[in-house]
Amino acid sequence: MLRNFKDERTLKENLMLASSTAFVSGVTNVASVLAFLVFTANVTGHVATLAKNIVEQDLHEIKVFALWLLAFFTGTFLANFLVRSIRDTSRYKAHATPIIIETVVLLLVAVYGHHFYEETETERIFVITALLFSMGLQNGLVSNISGGLIKTTHLTGLFTDLGSDVAERLHTQVDKAKAVNERIYVRITILAFYIIGGLVGGYFFNKYDMLIFYFIPAILLTILYYDLSPLALHKLTQWLSGNNRKKQTTSI
Repeated sequence: MLRNFKDERTLKENLMLASSTAFVSGVTNVASVLAFLVFTANVTGHVATLAKNIVEQDLHEIKVFALWLLAFFTGTFLANFLVRSIRDTSRYKAHATPIIIETVVLLLVAVYGHHFYEETETERIFVITALLFSMGLQNGLVSNISGGLIKTTHLTGLFTDLGSDVAERLHTQVDKAKAVNERIYVRITILAFYIIGGLVGGYFFNKYDMLIFYFIPAILLTILYYDLSPLALHKLTQWLSGNNRKKQTTSI
């Protein structure tokens, strides 16, 4: 899911990445709304609210929403910066590092929310900041490695792109429509799994409250495991083969 880049990616890899990360976004966004009354998977509404607060000259709220916008931007910047900085050394490490950081941040949110959160305004602001930062990381990463095809936290752009692709498909000959069809499949997958994630997030938050935030890092770890397990198996096989050769040499 994470190893390949842009044009090297298969439809299966894009569908798997789109479904898993869209599911994470859906769970996170709905759980955030129920826990903190704030959307954390996108910033479109926050920009509008910031403008409203500027008009009303509410300095405190201006600072809060500016902080949230900066958090999402910082996450996106960091994901792209890490990919560009590390990918010449190891493409997998470059793509996995933002996911690892996101996992750690969400795990810290889960631990703090479950054990220490006292529902003060200051706590609420900084927990939301952490969630927006993690969603910025995720969105920046998947957009980068998919060449802009996958954006799992931005459904406004998704519907725009999906409408454009459907219109293009209707004007494309059947024998030349494969690329357009694949983009449509990916976008529909993002939408479907975002909704499924939202339903799951809402259901389990009502049952387990802040414990839902432990579930989100677990999903991200499965993404890392999917790419890491074949590499680990390959290295284990090489190590076992090397040991067998040494034993054979010793016995001779």
